[in-house]
Amino acid sequence: MGDSKEAGAEAPPIGATAREGLSLLSQGETEEPSAQGSALFLGGNEVKSRAVVKYSSAPPRTAFARLEEKTDLKLPPANWLRESAKLGPAGTTILGNSKKSKPFSSFGMAYDFIDSVGNDVDVVSDSENIKKLLKIPYSKSHVSMAVHRIGRTLLLDELDIQELFMRSSQTGDWTWLKEFYQRLIDQKWQRKKKSKEHWYQKAILSKFLYYSINGDGAAQPVPSAAEQQESSSSDQTNDSDGASWPAPFEMPSSVSEDPSASSQGSEPLEPSYIVGHVASAPKEQNLTTLFNDGENSQGLKNDFVRNILWTFEDIHMLVGSNMPIFGGGRYPAVSLRLRDNNKPINVLTGIDYWLDNLICNVPELVMCFHVNGIVQKYEMIKTEEIPNLENSNFSTKVIKDIAQNILSFLKSNCTKEGHTYWLFKASGSDIVKLYDLTTLCEETEDKYQNPFTMPVAILLYKVACNMMMKKNQNKKHYGTVRTLLLNCVKLLDKSRHPQIIASANYMLSELFQLVEPKKEESSESPLNENSDESYSEEEEEMPDSDENGSYSTSSDPSDDNKAVAIIKSVGELSVPEKYKSIHQIRPSCAFPVCHDTEERCRLVLSYVLEGLKSVDSSIKKESDLPAADPNTPIPLKYEDESTRGGPEGLEKQMALFLDKMGSLQKGNYSSQSGMIPGSWQHKMKLQLILKSSKAYYVLSDAAMSLQKYGRALRYIKLALQSHDTYCCLCTNMLSEVLLFLSQYLTLCGDIQLMLAQNANNRAAHLEEFNYQTKEDQEILHSLHRESSCQGFAWATDLSTDLESQLSVSCKCYEAANEILQFNDLKSQNPEHYVQVLKRMGNIRNEIGVFYMNQAAALQSERAVSKSVSTAEQQLWKKSFSCFEKGIHNFESIDDATNAALLLCNTGRLMRICAQAHCGAAEDFKREFSPEEGLYYNKAVDYYLKALRSLGTRDIHPAVWDSVNWELSTTYFTMATLQQDYAPLSRKAQEQIEKEVSEAMMKSLKYCDVDSVSARQPLCQYRAATIHHRLASMYHSCLRNQVGDEHLRKQHRMLADLHYSKAVKLFQLLKDAPCELLRVQLERVAFAEFQMTSQNSNVGKLKTLSGALDIMVRTKHAFQLIRKELLEEFDQPKSEETPPAAESPPGLNREEVLKLLSIFESRLSFLLLQSVKLLSSTKKKTSSNLEEDVVLKTNKQIYSQLLRATANKNASLLERLDLLLHLLEQLAHGAAGGAVQ
Repeated sequence: MGDSKEAGAEAPPIGATAREGLSLLSQGETEEPSAQGSALFLGGNEVKSRAVVKYSSAPPRTAFARLEEKTDLKLPPANWLRESAKLGPAGTTILGNSKKSKPFSSFGMAYDFIDSVGNDVDVVSDSENIKKLLKIPYSKSHVSMAVHRIGRTLLLDELDIQELFMRSSQTGDWTWLKEFYQRLIDQKWQRKKKSKEHWYQKAILSKFLYYSINGDGAAQPVPSAAEQQESSSSDQTNDSDGASWPAPFEMPSSVSEDPSASSQGSEPLEPSYIVGHVASAPKEQNLTTLFNDGENSQGLKNDFVRNILWTFEDIHMLVGSNMPIFGGGRYPAVSLRLRDNNKPINVLTGIDYWLDNLICNVPELVMCFHVNGIVQKYEMIKTEEIPNLENSNFSTKVIKDIAQNILSFLKSNCTKEGHTYWLFKASGSDIVKLYDLTTLCEETEDKYQNPFTMPVAILLYKVACNMMMKKNQNKKHYGTVRTLLLNCVKLLDKSRHPQIIASANYMLSELFQLVEPKKEESSESPLNENSDESYSEEEEEMPDSDENGSYSTSSDPSDDNKAVAIIKSVGELSVPEKYKSIHQIRPSCAFPVCHDTEERCRLVLSYVLEGLKSVDSSIKKESDLPAADPNTPIPLKYEDESTRGGPEGLEKQMALFLDKMGSLQKGNYSSQSGMIPGSWQHKMKLQLILKSSKAYYVLSDAAMSLQKYGRALRYIKLALQSHDTYCCLCTNMLSEVLLFLSQYLTLCGDIQLMLAQNANNRAAHLEEFNYQTKEDQEILHSLHRESSCQGFAWATDLSTDLESQLSVSCKCYEAANEILQFNDLKSQNPEHYVQVLKRMGNIRNEIGVFYMNQAAALQSERAVSKSVSTAEQQLWKKSFSCFEKGIHNFESIDDATNAALLLCNTGRLMRICAQAHCGAAEDFKREFSPEEGLYYNKAVDYYLKALRSLGTRDIHPAVWDSVNWELSTTYFTMATLQQDYAPLSRKAQEQIEKEVSEAMMKSLKYCDVDSVSARQPLCQYRAATIHHRLASMYHSCLRNQVGDEHLRKQHRMLADLHYSKAVKLFQLLKDAPCELLRVQLERVAFAEFQMTSQNSNVGKLKTLSGALDIMVRTKHAFQLIRKELLEEFDQPKSEETPPAAESPPGLNREEVLKLLSIFESRLSFLLLQSVKLLSSTKKKTSSNLEEDVVLKTNKQIYSQLLRATANKNASLLERLDLLLHLLEQLAHGAAGGAVQ
């Protein structure tokens, strides 16, 4: 069946460090070829059996020595109870196969093979217990076993009532069970002593095995170098010493920091998990080592020579065995048995031998027969032949049915995880009863007297740890893990086991991922799926009786209310599928569905709070602390904002904070409760506090997205208070924790900014900010045990002053940025660094705009004649400084768009400065000052820088257009002021005209009239106004200029050009009829001015004709004015408002009347001049038909106009109608004359 060499031959002894190699084999692997097992066909009934050796400390198998006949086994061999190289380091254990198993042996195995527990193994037990269970129907002896359920796995341990009650007599423990036993089961209980025959049989078996080690050296003295085994024969033969029953479990008073001090120290199952996934859990924080001293001292170690994964039919068992296996014979492995020749083998012995060989995968049995200790003969039997031996016939099929029935019975009834069940059959009885000892124990005064409580709790805890490590990516197993941990916590007394409770609560909080709040929703769906491996901690349903009534209880009323379940007759166990369980041992257990982030965080905080309470209760330092009531809010020290000095006070607090952060890098430590750095309390509290800060951060982020800014500030305050306490306790601040702090401060800055921008809802925000839950108060109470929690008070106060809020927001971002400078965090987290700098740039822009608006307000309140105040200048400086820093922030992260916007705002600040310097002179002496020019030019520089920053319009068209518009406006304003308030005292007229012309042309350059946008009408109006102003300027120059004819001609052309462009642009606009009319009138005046310099009538007539043509073209402007007037008249009728309704915003009635009067007078003048010139030319020259028509028309229009202007009672609308009629006639007359 494979190689005879046993695996694990080189394994160290099972002791201080023996378990190092346990996790080297995964569950699917085997250590040796023979471990693969096979299906054995025994007696015609097929029974499937497969054994895989998971661990072995046995040496390579050696051949057994066949003793000569007549060898006297009563005489000890020379090597009896001595160590030997052939025996290996665990020799005496190997040969001590009858040694009593320890009461917690299954827990020792479970700790070593934690992967199997709760998952793919049905039973974990000593092979002796398995054999005892399978022999129940054949045996009259008593059965007493403790059963525990962990997930889908049952742990079976012998519950030695004799040993237990002996201990009870000495120590007073277990008295409740003794009383119960005497009351219900055996009223006359007394200790039964072992017979002399029993000890005699054990002694000769031990000597026989030592003789059999090998033939050559068996009778030889052992070399003197070998040490005598200290354990002596009493260790082998005294039953009572084998089972060391523990007292009710206590935590060790001192905890060893040396992992090698315990057998579990090097077990790589959950070292970094128990204290969390976060990077702040260094390797030495392995809390499992804290339990191991207790485990080892209480017998919780795996002291089996072999641990075997045995599959019997469909039952998977992890079995511990100490059976000695030898080589030799026809097969590579045999088991050796000593039999009294006078006593035939019975069924019980046969089942015993058969099961031992199956479990250890041994194909052959060698029996040595003796009479009174004298060897008689040897006999070899194949394992599959054992069931057919004379006097010990048994059916393997029946054994399989018994196994399946017992497992189903136990699975169906041992439903409560963490409870200790007692399977009991009295000697000579056919009735098997199952009691729930945990429930019975809880009825006594001290419900924690059950010594199984602690091992079960630790095992639940370890299985949960292991599942979290293994299934970290598969969240559907979190329901199982949560159940394990909740049951673990439920078992333990808070006052006795604060460490495990704190750690379990921390792990419960870790089940809920909070690191990425934005992605939380999408990742939650797997949590709601039911897992095959999950089960309910609340599972209390009892199985219904099946059709055979096999679970019905005994008729004895005293048993009815105590036993959980009863097998009325052991014979039932042999009936196939009699107890086939319809009850699932693992009903589905879904992870709790949290519908929103707040619910999830609140759940996490509830676990964190329980953990903190456990830690705090274990620190015996309460006398040094004031007794605080967790229900009473802790009074916080608020300062009056006036005394704090606003932003200036912030500077000091910031400096102190950064100094503190710097000192943390050096490992300063300050706890008020007196926790010792490195203690479990210290490590656990650090992790719990960090978890609470993360949960509060996520809550704050969620509140922020709901625009509940008061609530968000309260949560971020709690997050920062948690972090402040963490800083006080931490001896070595890790980069990841510093990054969290940077994120918290960034969010705090966001919240303060939003509060500043939503000042109108301040009362509601304040109410939300001051509200506190009892849970929050209790967590804060725990934090206050370690620290004042005032380290971030400067960042989390809810101020009523806008400037203060903006300053606090800015300081939060600055602090977040400063933290990123530590440990080169900014290069490790570039995205967060960019976000912080963006926010810094943004808040500095906000503050800059705030100061700029304040300066503008001061300026508007100041009398025009007064000079600039110091307060204004201070505000300019503050605003400019903020903009400059903000621009630097954006430029450092190559954010060209935002940098351009800040440059644009700086330009606007310069324009405000320029406006502040106007009006220093009095009355009409106002001139454009050099300071104005200086600031306007600075504004232009900043706008040009903004354009250079953007590069091209494609980067951000809206910003590009905005900057262009502002630049155009600046040039236009500057040119307008120079034109209107010419600085003639400093500059020549020509120079001023030149500067105005250049500025206007630059303004035109940046004024985009062609692109279709919302701003296009404004651009067109601006361009039209520029052309109008330039035309007026050249017109004025022409009037005032004398001399240089070339220059006059140039000015005339420029005036004409700009007038025509202005008219074109004004005609595109529907809301500027007055401007259009004014430009046309100026053009007429320009024509009149030209006419005065003309001498010939022909030239004058031509100019007059042109002027009248301009007059005709004003018809469009009058039509627009008339349309607006009609709309104004219609409006009161339709809306039934009083007649004094406001005019449309574009129409100024006074201006219209003024322009109308000018127009009428100019038209009258032109018509008169035309009539005069045409009449004089008619006299001098022969008759011209065309001129006759024009003369006649002009006369008629002139007479009508004179009559109309004489009528002072005509309404505005009537005058407009008449003018439109006259202009129509004028246009026809000119056209008619031209045709003829």
